[in-house]
Amino acid sequence: MIWKEFAYFAPATLDEALDLLAEHGREARVLAGGTDLLLRLKAGQWQPRCVVNIKRIPGLDEISFDPAGGLRLGTLTTAAELARSEIVRAHYAALAQGAGLMASVQIRNLATVGGNLCNAAPSADLAPPLIALGASALIVGPGGQRHMPLDEFFIGPGQTALEPGELLTAVIAPPPAPGSAAVYLKNSPRQAMDIAVVGVAVAMTRLRSAAPAGSPDPAKCGDARIVLGAVAPTPLRARQAEALLQGQEITPERIEEAARAAAQEARPIDDVRASAWYRQRMVEVLTRRGLTQLVDGGAVR
Repeated sequence: MIWKEFAYFAPATLDEALDLLAEHGREARVLAGGTDLLLRLKAGQWQPRCVVNIKRIPGLDEISFDPAGGLRLGTLTTAAELARSEIVRAHYAALAQGAGLMASVQIRNLATVGGNLCNAAPSADLAPPLIALGASALIVGPGGQRHMPLDEFFIGPGQTALEPGELLTAVIAPPPAPGSAAVYLKNSPRQAMDIAVVGVAVAMTRLRSAAPAGSPDPAKCGDARIVLGAVAPTPLRARQAEALLQGQEITPERIEEAARAAAQEARPIDDVRASAWYRQRMVEVLTRRGLTQLVDGGAVR
């Protein structure tokens, strides 16, 4: 494949990058890790007139945490950095799980948070745990800066809410609530290298029991989020399944009911990696497994 000629820019500041994106609009593509961009260029799927490399811009690769403000991930943060970050592992373990399950070691060293999200693949490993953790996107463009809940960021396969000239600069997750926990589970043919056939992120806040000391203490759910990957055009919140859990005692029967509801909310398709029937069944299996892990104390946020 002979690549179509394009202009290449490597701005040193965010303002320079935004000026270039505003000038070239939809004819520009952003280069971060390059793991998706280069493949699309080689295949001829994308033929931009302009490529803007944002790797030289300082501050876009930060990982910071504040107990009051939560977690901030710069768009250039790599999956490898996420997976090994002590901050992320201590406070947002489900996100570290998702990053550690992405592709290969080589790809994780290049692939970025921004690239994984802006590529908008339904099977993206970082999207379900980030949405389950209540994350928002920080977007900068000609109109200034805006925040958007991450579950509203994805419009369709390969499509996001970014307008021409805009750049995703960071993802922000709120601080963990007391008693909260989350887990990300992935089904794929191999433990590594493969993209998700199904991905499920489950986050739950366990309420304190009012029962007297020494009495049985059934888990009672406060907030709950169940986010499904690779079973719909975009990452999908299983809101009916969430509603079955919120404010209720989490019994094995209720876990089964929520798992079945999540499977019914999935909208999978048949493709070369799995049938729709199999994906729907795996949503039920992984949702049940995730909820059981959280109730048993097997994961922390």
